[in-house]
Amino acid sequence: MARILITSALPYINGIKHLGNLVGSQLPADLYARYNRARGHEVLFLCATDEHGTPAELAAAKTGEPVTDYCARMHAVQKELSDGFRLSFDMFGRSSSPQNHRLTQHFATRLGQAGLIAEVTERQMYSPTDGRFLPDRYIEGTCPNCGYTRARGDQCENCTKQLDPTDLIDPRSAVSGATDLELRETKHLFLRQSAMRGQLSDWIEGKTDWPVLTTSIAKKWLNDGDGLQDRGITRDLDWGVPAQFDGAPWAGMDGKVFYVWFDAPIEYIACAGEWAAATGRTDAAWERWWRTDKGAADVRYVQFMGKDNVPFHTLSFPATILGSGEPWKLVDYIKSFNYLNYDGGQFSTSQGRGVFMDQALSILPADYWRWWLLSHAPETSDSEFTWDNFQVSVNKDLADVLGNFVSRVTKFCRSRFGEVVPAGGAYGDREQALIADLSARVAEYQAHMDAIEVRKAAGALRAIWVAGNEYLQAAAPWTAVKTDPDAAAMMVRLSLNLIRLYAVLSAPFIPDAAATLRAAMNTDDGWPDDVAAALAALPPGHAFTTPEVLFAKITDEQRADWATRFAGVRT
Repeated sequence: MARILITSALPYINGIKHLGNLVGSQLPADLYARYNRARGHEVLFLCATDEHGTPAELAAAKTGEPVTDYCARMHAVQKELSDGFRLSFDMFGRSSSPQNHRLTQHFATRLGQAGLIAEVTERQMYSPTDGRFLPDRYIEGTCPNCGYTRARGDQCENCTKQLDPTDLIDPRSAVSGATDLELRETKHLFLRQSAMRGQLSDWIEGKTDWPVLTTSIAKKWLNDGDGLQDRGITRDLDWGVPAQFDGAPWAGMDGKVFYVWFDAPIEYIACAGEWAAATGRTDAAWERWWRTDKGAADVRYVQFMGKDNVPFHTLSFPATILGSGEPWKLVDYIKSFNYLNYDGGQFSTSQGRGVFMDQALSILPADYWRWWLLSHAPETSDSEFTWDNFQVSVNKDLADVLGNFVSRVTKFCRSRFGEVVPAGGAYGDREQALIADLSARVAEYQAHMDAIEVRKAAGALRAIWVAGNEYLQAAAPWTAVKTDPDAAAMMVRLSLNLIRLYAVLSAPFIPDAAATLRAAMNTDDGWPDDVAAALAALPPGHAFTTPEVLFAKITDEQRADWATRFAGVRT
C-alpha cells in the first residue's frame, strides 16, 4: 500500500468557479484520489479556498460585506458546490485559517533567518482617487506582451506572463477605474529567489518524468531574461496574514500583510493541520504527510493545477520550502493542464463568461459533467467546450454505450429469469476470449490512471464498456434463450458481472452512477485485480434490482435552450 498526498490548486474565494477551473485542477485531482483509494492506497486529498489578497477585498467591496463575512459565506458556497460535483476532499480548508497564519509567519521567519528575505524600497502605484497604494491585482491595463486589455498587475491571464503594475499599458485602478495613478516610494519584503536559482534548477532538472507542459513553463520562467527574479512577498492591504518575524511585527512593515501567493501554497500544509484538528487527530497525524523527518519520506506528493499556476508551484513555493532549511516534503509530480475554452472564446470568472459550477448542476447531475470534462481534459493542448460536442459525448458514451448495456441486460434477465443471477453452464470460448480481452484492457486502463493520463484513461474505460456491448450483441441471449436456455443464462450471468465490473472501474469518473449500479447489483466495490475472478463475483442466485434509466439522453431542444441561456455574460 502506497501513501499518496494529493493537492489541487486553491480556488479563489471571489465567486463561483467555472467548468474550466474545475477541469484544470480539482476534478482530475479527485479522479486520481478516488482511483488510488479504490486500489487500496492511503490517500490524503487536500484543497482550500484562497482567501487573502485583492480578489477577496474587491469582491467583498462589491457586495458591501466585511471581507471576513464574505469569505466565510463564499467558502460555504464553494464547499457545497464541490460536494455537488462529488469532489472527495479529505479536507476543504481555508487559507485564512489560524493554522495558515502561524505556518506562513513561521516560514517567513525561517527565510529571514536564512538571509533569503530582503527589505526593498520601491516605487509602487498610488491612487489619489482611492487614497491608497494599489497592490498589483488592484491595477488593470493592457498586457505589453499580448495586448490583452484586462491584464492584472501581477500576471496576464491571457498569456500567463508575469507582470509588474508598471509594465501595464494604460493602467487603471480596479477599485474605482481611476487613471490618475502615480508612482510613490514604499518598502516591502522580497523573497530572494535569485539566490536559489541553482538549487531550483537542479531540482527541476531532476524531475524527468514531469509532463512537458510543466517543465517547459518552469524552465521558461527560470531562464527567461535575467533568470529568476526576486519577488515581493508583502502588500499594502488590510486583509491577510500580518507580516511578522519570530512572533513579533516585522520592523518597518507596519500594516503590511504577506502577499497572497506567498501564503496560499503554504495552505496546502496548513490544510493538513486543519484536517487533523477537525478529525480529532494530533499534530503527528498531519506531520507524517508533510515532514520527511516524521514519516513523510515515503509519501508520493502529486499536485494538480492549470498552467497559469505552474510558475509559482515550480519556483516560488519550492523556494519557500527549500529556503526554510527544514525537512518539509517537496512535490514529486505536478500534473498541469492547458485551458478549456468555451464556444470560441475563453471561460472567465472575472468576465462571467461560460458555464459555472452552480449553473451546470442546475441542469444536469454531476456525472454528466464529470464524464465530459475528464474525457476532454486539456492535457496536451487547449480544448473547447461546445454544446454540440457535449450532447454527442453524453448520448453516445453514457446513454448508448454504458446505460443501454445495463438496461438491456437487467431488463432481459428480469423478464426471463427474474431478478436473480441465473446459473447456466460454464463460460465458453466466446466468454473466455472476452475475459482475456478485458484483462488486457483493464491493465491498460490502470496504466493510464497510474500515469495520470486522463483522456487516455477515459478512452480505455469507454473501450471496456464497448467490449461488453459487442459481446452482448454477438452472443444475443434473447435469441439463444429460445433454443438453449442454459447458454442464455450463462451469457446473462456474465453480463450481470460485467455491470459490477463497470461500476467499480467507472467510480473514479462517474461516482454517482457507479454507486447506483453497485446498489442495484447488491455488491461491494472491490477492485478487479483478477478480471476472471471479478466476472464470477456475483454467483447464481444472487439477487439484484433493475435500475432506472442510468443516463437520460440530451435532446436537441435542451441543447439549443442551454446554448442560448449560456451565450451571454453572467452578472
